[in-house]
Amino acid sequence: MKTVALFDVDGTLVTTGGAGRRAMRAAFGEVLDAPHALDDVKLGGKTDPMILREGLTVIGREFEPTLVAEILARYLMRLERELERTAGYHVFDGVRTMLDHADALSVAVGLGTGNVERGARLKLARGDLNTRFAFGGFGSDAEDRTELVRAGATRGAEYLGVPLAECRVVVIGDTPRDVRAAHGIGAVCLAVATGGYANDALEKAGADLVVDRLDEPQALAFLEGR
Repeated sequence: MKTVALFDVDGTLVTTGGAGRRAMRAAFGEVLDAPHALDDVKLGGKTDPMILREGLTVIGREFEPTLVAEILARYLMRLERELERTAGYHVFDGVRTMLDHADALSVAVGLGTGNVERGARLKLARGDLNTRFAFGGFGSDAEDRTELVRAGATRGAEYLGVPLAECRVVVIGDTPRDVRAAHGIGAVCLAVATGGYANDALEKAGADLVVDRLDEPQALAFLEGR
């Protein structure tokens, strides 16, 4: 079977040093005068629409499409600036080795991320990773993570020119939400403990394999289906 690999962004491929939270906080401040809306909202594994919904709930506002679009537009403008100046950005060790290995195997390499597509691309561009991902499923596709992963898998199959039913789909992420989304579409999940969750939490969530970094031999073998 041909393989589609869907990578999460934050905590899996890169860390932005808090640039995303700062940009979203600023957007809430500019649009609603409520920069505090996300202070107690945990972001890990959530989609951008889910984060916006929770922030709006905190300040008693409805999830209105026009309002959400305005906040997202301000967020993306701020995100670009924050990424340019953040000192905490880095690509996790082992990521490029894993991507090179996937290319050598002719795996269809895409994204499965809660970021809206523009946000994901900005975050990856800072680390010269954007061109490594030809397609993906994004928070701009669906608020529900399982559905955005399904969208990414479907695009991966189209990229390969085969039916999705004939593909092995591997979701690579760093949170229990990635694990649940993978299993929700019948995919397998390779979890990496570079985000905010420890190995045992990812194992308890049901990840098919948990590693400390993506260039570990067992991670590379897992991508091959071994």
